[in-house]
Amino acid sequence: MTVELVDGGADDLDDVMRVMAAAFADRYGEAWTRSQCAGILPMTGVRLVLARDEERVVGFALFRTVADDSELLLIAVDPAAQGRGVGRELLSHFIGHSRTNGAERIHLEVRDGNPAIEIYKSAGFAQANRRRNYYRGRGGGEFDALTFVLAVEN
Repeated sequence: MTVELVDGGADDLDDVMRVMAAAFADRYGEAWTRSQCAGILPMTGVRLVLARDEERVVGFALFRTVADDSELLLIAVDPAAQGRGVGRELLSHFIGHSRTNGAERIHLEVRDGNPAIEIYKSAGFAQANRRRNYYRGRGGGEFDALTFVLAVEN
C-alpha cells in the first residue's frame, strides 16, 4: 500500500476518530475522546500526522516533542490497512522527527498484550516500566500499561 504522510489538524478529527474507533476495541480503554484529541492539538510541540492512501486517511500518529523529550501519544491504523507497513511508516516518521528536533528521550506507552509491541521492539524500543491496571475498559476490565524507551544515538 502506498501512503502519503501529511500534517493534520483539528479539521481532520473526523478521520482520526473513525480510524481510532476501528483500531481500538472498547474493552481495553485505550482510545481517546474527541475532546481529548482536540484539547491537545494546540499545545506546544504537538503534531498530528496522517497516513493517506489515494482515497482516505488509513492511519495517524499523534505525538509531542518539547525540549529534549518526545512522546508518542497515539498511533492507529485502520484494520483494513494493517499489515501493510503503515504503522511502521508512522512510527519511523515519529522517530525521525524526534531525533531531528533534538529529543534525548523518545518514549511511548502501550497496553500489555497489544500486537503493536512487536513493531516497537523491532524499531529498537525497550520496555522500561509497567503501570499496573492503568487502562480501564468499558466492561470494567483493567489492563497494564507498558512504557517503552528508544535509546537516542549521539
